Amino acid sequence: MNLAKNAVDSLADFREQCRRQLERPIEQRIKYGFFRNYKPVLDDAPCRVFHTMQEYRQWAAQNLPEYLGFRPAQVIMREDSGSKSSNVRR
Repeated sequence: MNLAKNAVDSLADFREQCRRQLERPIEQRIKYGFFRNYKPVLDDAPCRVFHTMQEYRQWAAQNLPEYLGFRPAQVIMREDSGSKSSNVRR
């Protein structure tokens, strides 16, 4: 019973936050609606140029941390082959 009350309170609180957010001017919503998150390797150079998509994919697989999600699809499928969700795209 207490869990249901907490869920209702959380939903009411969320709706109140949304209502307050919609009262703000659009400039303020945009200003506070986004944040800058440093991405290692990707943010370390002003730009990179690749002549082919294959060249980019090879660079990404060799240089980017896994948690950024830049891994070849074959690697993901191989890792998931033992699970039921092996055909789910990531």
